[in-house]
Amino acid sequence: MKIVVIGGTGLIGSKVIRNLRARGHAVVAASPASGVDTITGEGLIEALTGANVVIDLANSPSFEDAAVLEFFETAGRNLLAAEIAAGVRHHVALSVVGTERLAESGYFRGKIAQEKLIRESGVPYTIVHSTQFFEFLGGITQSGSDGQTIRLSPAFFQPIASDDVAAAVADFAAGEPRNGIAEIAGPERVRLAGMVRRFLLATHDSRKVIEDPHARYFGAKLQDDTLVPGANPRLGAMKFEAWFAHTQSAQ
Repeated sequence: MKIVVIGGTGLIGSKVIRNLRARGHAVVAASPASGVDTITGEGLIEALTGANVVIDLANSPSFEDAAVLEFFETAGRNLLAAEIAAGVRHHVALSVVGTERLAESGYFRGKIAQEKLIRESGVPYTIVHSTQFFEFLGGITQSGSDGQTIRLSPAFFQPIASDDVAAAVADFAAGEPRNGIAEIAGPERVRLAGMVRRFLLATHDSRKVIEDPHARYFGAKLQDDTLVPGANPRLGAMKFEAWFAHTQSAQ
């Protein structure tokens, strides 16, 4: 198949492309650097001509509330309109487990708007809801940082390696549209604060983690199950320590 990957040069996109090319698919990496811009619409029709599948992995360059919403709404409308014009048969989008439960956060309001556009577009689709990547643990740590302490929710957390995310996205893209949500997650369900403690230990960071049930997660208050999938998600294989060792050896 011809598969177009929007955001194909990013962390997940580059791995998805390698995965799909290894299976023999003709894959196009589309990004502003390659002349394809979902905000202006530039190059979209040309890139999507003859495409069977489009995978949308693009993310907002700004996390400011209004900018995020504008990005996902504008990019979503332009991309889906171009897909309809090109006769694309499957739209795959990567989103986040718990998105619908995180509407207090401006970023997740943008993702909710993006998913609504997909569902209402008429293009057959699969929305892949992933838990947070191990690669984001540093950012999550900093989000709760206050001097020598890090204040985080004790809510459950099930992070996943980006390699496992990319493999799942490639599998869903090569399969039939689900016209619904597929959930993917890491192999371990742990407390958010506990996982960050493991991350700090591995990175020789002496700061102390304080569990605070009122601590916000990028603007949203968490319940115990906000960040974890429902029944029968697809589970990645890589646990934290194996992921960390792999990333260190790759440096």
